[in-house]
Amino acid sequence: MRRQKSFENEMPTLYLVPTPIGNLSEMTPRAVEILKEVDVIACEDTRTSGNLLKHFGISSRLISYQNFNEVPSAKGIVQLLSQGKNVALISDAGYPLISDPGQRVVSDVTALGYNVVPVSGCSAVLNALVASGLVVQPFLFAGFLPSSQNDCRKKLREYRNYPMTMIFYEAPHRIEKMLQACLEVLGDRRICIGREMTKIHEEFIRGTISEILEECKDLKGEMVVVVEGNHDDYSKDVDMGHIMSMLKECMENGASRSEAVKNISRETGIPKNKLYDLVHGKEQP
Repeated sequence: MRRQKSFENEMPTLYLVPTPIGNLSEMTPRAVEILKEVDVIACEDTRTSGNLLKHFGISSRLISYQNFNEVPSAKGIVQLLSQGKNVALISDAGYPLISDPGQRVVSDVTALGYNVVPVSGCSAVLNALVASGLVVQPFLFAGFLPSSQNDCRKKLREYRNYPMTMIFYEAPHRIEKMLQACLEVLGDRRICIGREMTKIHEEFIRGTISEILEECKDLKGEMVVVVEGNHDDYSKDVDMGHIMSMLKECMENGASRSEAVKNISRETGIPKNKLYDLVHGKEQP
């Protein structure tokens, strides 16, 4: 288990910095400040990012980080961190790791114990997800689980065999019971708890459920719990009748069959060919 107190240690840091999807006025002051302070900025396209940085008067060194060169680039970023340098990762537009490069380097960096700090400031879900070190896509955001332990376990059983990463909100006075329920229903999976994000006591706790259960009694602040998906056979306990209802509802709202399959596949992580079999009656709901 690793506990990252983002602003209470002197470890080198990888910052995950979103950039505007169109309107440059949406670039936050903190994002500009971070990009000015880091030693190196890793980006998808140095020309595109160069224009953005020029607009905000940012002169930090630029390097390329793309899907096709992600493995060697991740090694290069790790080497920079090992030299004591701070690095920011940005996308051409949007949030790194959300349909953009970054998964490999975050996994490598968190495994080595360096800081990974998200800088969006306005989305606890995405902040915790991209900094978790777990697989980012697909993901399911479930919000708060029911307060009743029976209802909580019932809800977790619905999610137990879904393959996507799952994200939950939880309050500090309930976190121990929530993790105990997760351990009993989901098994001892890898998780990450993000708490006090963007604040001075920001912390990311990464490890297995059983490891973090031993440390969670005195945790404070609202929490986001990111839980590894089930990588075994998804179909054991998934309610395919519910999945069929989701497909029908999507088509009733105007989506074509192929659009509905694509949307539900993205939402649930179930392969599209399985959903086509369900629609055509080859797989029983």
